[in-house]
Order: sequence, then C-alpha cells, then structure tokens
Amino acid sequence: MPTLEEIRKARLAKLESLKRTGFLAYPSKTKRSHQIKDALQDFNKLAKSKKEIVIAGRLMSQRGHGKLFFGHIQDGQGKIQILFRQNLLGESKYEFIIDHFDIGDIIEVKGILFKTKTGERTLEASEVKILAKSLLPLPEKWHGLTDVEERFRKRYLDILMNPEVKAMVEKKAVFWQSMREFLLARGFLEVETPVLETVPGGADAKAFSTRHNALNMEVFLRISMGELWQKRLMVAGLEKTFEIGRQFRNEGMDQEHLQDYTQMEFYWAYADYRNGMKLVEEMYKEVAKKTFGTLKFNIHGFEVDLAKKWEKYDYVSTVQKYTGVNVLDAGIKEIEAKMKKLNIEYDKKGFNFGRAMDNLWKYCRKKIAGPGFLINVPVIVSPLAKKSEKNPTLTQRFQVIIGGSELGNGYSELNDPLEQADRFKEQQKLRDQGDEEAQMYDKDFIEALEYGMPPTCGFGVSERFFSALMGKSARECQIFPLMKLK
Repeated sequence: MPTLEEIRKARLAKLESLKRTGFLAYPSKTKRSHQIKDALQDFNKLAKSKKEIVIAGRLMSQRGHGKLFFGHIQDGQGKIQILFRQNLLGESKYEFIIDHFDIGDIIEVKGILFKTKTGERTLEASEVKILAKSLLPLPEKWHGLTDVEERFRKRYLDILMNPEVKAMVEKKAVFWQSMREFLLARGFLEVETPVLETVPGGADAKAFSTRHNALNMEVFLRISMGELWQKRLMVAGLEKTFEIGRQFRNEGMDQEHLQDYTQMEFYWAYADYRNGMKLVEEMYKEVAKKTFGTLKFNIHGFEVDLAKKWEKYDYVSTVQKYTGVNVLDAGIKEIEAKMKKLNIEYDKKGFNFGRAMDNLWKYCRKKIAGPGFLINVPVIVSPLAKKSEKNPTLTQRFQVIIGGSELGNGYSELNDPLEQADRFKEQQKLRDQGDEEAQMYDKDFIEALEYGMPPTCGFGVSERFFSALMGKSARECQIFPLMKLK
C-alpha cells in the first residue's frame, strides 16, 4: 500500500500534467445549474425532458468497467451517481478522465439524468472538468480518521466523511436560531456588547488577559455575555434584550467545560426570577423540540422528559439531604471535612467558604435527574442576585438542573447600588486573598445603577445545554475545538 507521501507525489504529477495540457486545475467559476438535492427532487421531470444540467461536488468514489466509468459526486446537500461513457466522450477524453481524476477531486459534470437497470438515479456526463484537484487522499483511503484528537484537528475531514458529525453541526445552528426566534417573537431585542473589557464581570471565573496596544492598557476577554452591559441597557430604558456570542474563561477543561464557547443571556425589565423560570421552561421545550424533534433524552445516564412537570429544588435542604450538612449553620472546616469524606476534589488555592459550599452543592447536583430549578441559593455564592425578601441569607436565583448538570442560570438582578457595591467589595477581598474567580469591583457599573435600574430578571445558558441534549461532550460538539500545538 503506498504511503501518504507517495500518493501526494503521484497526484502532484497529475496536476502538472493537467497544467501542461492547458487545463485549469483551480478555476474560479463554475456553471453549476443545480444542487444535487434539487436535481434529485425534480429527477422525473428533468429526466423526461432530457435537458442537460450541470452539477458540481466532490468525487467520493470511482470504478471503471472497460468503456464505462462510474463514480459518486457529493455536494453540501446530496450525492448522486455519475457515468462516463467512452463512446459519448470520445476515447482520448475518456482516458484522460480515468488517468487524471482521483477520489477527493472537486469536479463539475454536465449531462442528462437517467435511471440505470438497477434503478439508481444517475447523471450521464457529456462534459466534465476539475474545479479543485485534491492532492491528499480522503481518510478512508489511507489510515482512516479514528483517533479523536486527529478528528478534532482535521474537523473538515470529520464532517466530510461522517454524516452524523455534519448533522450535529446543522442541529447546532437550528438550536441557536430557534432560541433567537423564541426571544424575538416575545419582543426581545438582540444586542452586541464588548468582548474586550477593562473589568471582566458577570460571572465567577478567571479571565484571559491581553494588551491593548493602541490604548496602552490591560484588557480582558469577557467571561459573561455582557451581563453588566445589558444591565446598563436596562438603565437606558430598553426593557428586553439578549445576546448570543462567544465568551472566554481561562479555566480547566472537562466533559462540560471549555475556555471558548457560545452563550446566550437575556435581561427582562419589570420581571423577577419567577417570571424567568416560566419563560425559560417554555424556551427549553421549544428549542429542544425544534432542534431534535423530541422532548425525551438520555443525559448522563438519566432518562429525562422535558415535558414532565419541572420540579423546584431548595438549595439548603437538597445539600442536607445528600450530605447531612446544613450549609447555613456549618463552618468551612465542617464542609471541608465532609468534602474529604465524600472524596470531592477541590482547588486549595483561594479556597474559602463560598467555594466550599459550591463544591458541596456540585456533588449533590450530580444525583438529580430533573428537569427542574434549583432555588433559594445563598447570597455568598450569588454576588449579583437580589436577596430573598423572606430570608436575606438567600437569593432570588434559579438554576436549570437537568441530567445532573447545571444547564442555565438566572436571577432577579440586584439593582440596589449600595448593596451591589458592598458585595463587590467582599468579592474583591476574596480576590486579594487568592480567589482568582472572585469578581472585580466595577465602579462604572455601580455608577450606572445609581441612576436607577428597574426590577430585572437575567438569565444565561451556554452550549453545554446543546451538548447535553446531543449526549456528547462539550468539546465534541464544537465545530473547531481548541487543540494543543503538536
């Protein structure tokens, strides 16, 4: 079996031969008249009329039988068999095609549609030309594309050769578009907020930093979908906004976490977290149904039916149920001892009571099938959420819990500028003590709040929700995941 380099060398020789005979191996134009899907859809009409059509795509297979040459050509929407006859094309042109065409070449074929004796719909070629000569063979022709890292590095081949990967890419587009349409239909305005920030805000996360040369200052890639900016828009009098875009967190990678991913956040003035839960439940059901055609999924081993009644899970009682610890009464030492007993791994750098409580909750979360909402989350782990009016140690926050994962986070936004300033100060203290995920003090945002922000519900969901519904890792569901340098 020839090596990859030997195959490439042979194809380069064919390319040189094409050039010598005056053929353009990479022309800029094509006379394509039909996509393959459309040609197949109108097959009977086109075949009956014997009208010549022109299709273009990648040659995916080829086989010769004396004076007949069969192949399959594939474009972005379909695949069809093509046939070259020596007596129609002429001996010299026929031999030229056989000698110079390879699987993987992108070609243009003009001809008439007909059915073979076996009933296969076929295009019989009267003219053919190369649109792009392939110098490397497709994976199945040398060693295959089975290694996961190799698949991610050469995602273009993964999508080309694996219909299920292509289908996933298409589903992801439907996923975000259906969410966009859901919000637009309810009067939300799509906005754009800065990706580069002087103060990264809106989440507990470590930011990527870089240098802005023109302004000679350090800036950060955003860690939320413009949370503090969209709240400024609430101050500005816009009552319903949302943004879908990329955000960045300089943290660890696992089945659910990435550093560069898509998120949607909406902000809804004159609404609270109860309104938010109702809207989110409707949105999740509609998006899932439009994207996958079902509301039943297997997520992390849980059989989940989004059509079921969505439960409410109280933070304190849920943690106590699974660990025996009342987080409102316990101290950091007690929680840390329980974490060690339960073999919960945690980062000791910047470890504090809030991080301890959050790690304990995440252990419990993995046991909940959902669908439902986590509510009554303590203030210490919710620096941007409004306090509960019944119990000031808790907040008006909700998290979507499905299949043991958090698949969305929202709350009644804190709009008291003095309280928000105090909470930012507490976060800054934690940051100064080594907690790199604690939030920075944003004085400009506090100033905006002092002009008055109406009661507002905010909510965010990332592509983790899509990967959960797909039953795959977050990395697998990205088209081009970030890869280590070789």
